[in-house]
Amino acid sequence: MDHPVPIPQPPGTSTAAPRLRDRLTIPVLASGGILMAVMQTVVVPLLPDLPRLTHASAAAVSWMVTATLLSGAVLTPVLGRAGDMYGKRRVLTAALGLMTVGSVMCALSSDIGVLIAARALQGAAASVVPLSISILRDELPPERRGSAVALMSSTVGIGAALGLPLAALVVQYANWHTMFWLTSALGALGVAATWWAVRESPVREPGRFDVLGTLGLAAGLVCLLLGVSQGGQWGWGSPRILALFLAAVAVLALWWWQQLRAERPLVDLRLVTRPRVGLSHVAALLTGFAFYANSLVTAQLVQAPKATGYGLGLPIVATGLCLLPGGVTMLLFSPVSARISAARGPRVTLALGAAVIACGYAVRIADSRDLWMIILGATVVATGTTLAYSALPTLILRAVPAAQTASANGVNVLMRTIGQAVSSAAVAAVLVHHSSPVGGVPVPTLHGYLLAFTMAGAIALVACAAALSIPGDGPCDDTRRAGGATRGARDGAMEGA
Repeated sequence: MDHPVPIPQPPGTSTAAPRLRDRLTIPVLASGGILMAVMQTVVVPLLPDLPRLTHASAAAVSWMVTATLLSGAVLTPVLGRAGDMYGKRRVLTAALGLMTVGSVMCALSSDIGVLIAARALQGAAASVVPLSISILRDELPPERRGSAVALMSSTVGIGAALGLPLAALVVQYANWHTMFWLTSALGALGVAATWWAVRESPVREPGRFDVLGTLGLAAGLVCLLLGVSQGGQWGWGSPRILALFLAAVAVLALWWWQQLRAERPLVDLRLVTRPRVGLSHVAALLTGFAFYANSLVTAQLVQAPKATGYGLGLPIVATGLCLLPGGVTMLLFSPVSARISAARGPRVTLALGAAVIACGYAVRIADSRDLWMIILGATVVATGTTLAYSALPTLILRAVPAAQTASANGVNVLMRTIGQAVSSAAVAAVLVHHSSPVGGVPVPTLHGYLLAFTMAGAIALVACAAALSIPGDGPCDDTRRAGGATRGARDGAMEGA
């Protein structure tokens, strides 16, 4: 593996950029993360009406979610590696641009094929957070880095909490295409702001891009996640699902073999298998599972009809507002997470976050009938998610060389995505198995919801144990050397200018 190579800034770049740009770097990157999460969430309130609006089947409409999941899972590690090689700002701007193009396509068309393709393009935005975290590592001094990374990690939950009520309001009071015109405008603004306010990172890892590894990872992940996401519809024991899982195992095994022998692999598996990095990825997968169940179950629970005996029968706008306090909490607690990580280390912060998630589900189990208790439990889970998600990238930053930051964080986000996909399938299976007819329509029982909470809380405790088993999280020598190269390159470029 080649050593990281500092890329000098173009002459005049540093002096031409006013101080305002430096002050706006963190807000611009954070707004990009929030916009990415909003873009992924806004389609959710539309799903019940899209079959009528697009003249398509419900199964076809579900692919508007599945396509984004699959493309995001595949493109996140790929674009992370590309950012390390060709420039993080360049790849970040391209990802935001693809997201914006997809939004424009959704605004212009009602054809289900075009909408699915557009949503697949929007999946590229899943790489925004790991790329932004890598830029923050390269550009910020250590004393500002922790809080900035924590905020960047929290944007996923903040955007999701904002996106649902925003989309519900637009869907209720305006034409559904209006929502995508709005996100298109925000996306174009985000692309322009990123190109203007964010400097290109001076640290890169040169080499030839691993096309074979990219194709292998894409094929394996598509088979795996397609089987997980469609298992409930096609039947977990159906030949198609079993074939997908067998293909995923075979393809990913061959991919692993190829990556270990590649001169410049897409994913450095020797780095991934180190306990500090590998256990961080395991904790990310488990935390993603535990976190996602909160959003899935809360939305369904409060909208359940009152005839069930436990449901509140709330409209979709009120449902989104129930999740909003969790988004506000994530914004407020991100600096708290940074302080805990600075004082105790990100390993302790991650374990604490997972434990708080488990406590939130304990609240949900204790009382899921009163609205204020539902909101309290969901907010506690969101608080724990903030602590955990803010600590994960810090663990990765301290365990990998600077030239591999984007690709390593991309893999970490990929593990969270896989955890969320498995969570969605597991929760759906539990709720379908524990349902009873209400007005002739099968509706999940309260017992089914409580089982889902128990499952998610237990996974959160396993994530806590995984976090505590991560070896010491002090900065490694490679990280310090690479960080020194980064600062040296930047200082040299400024002096030369």
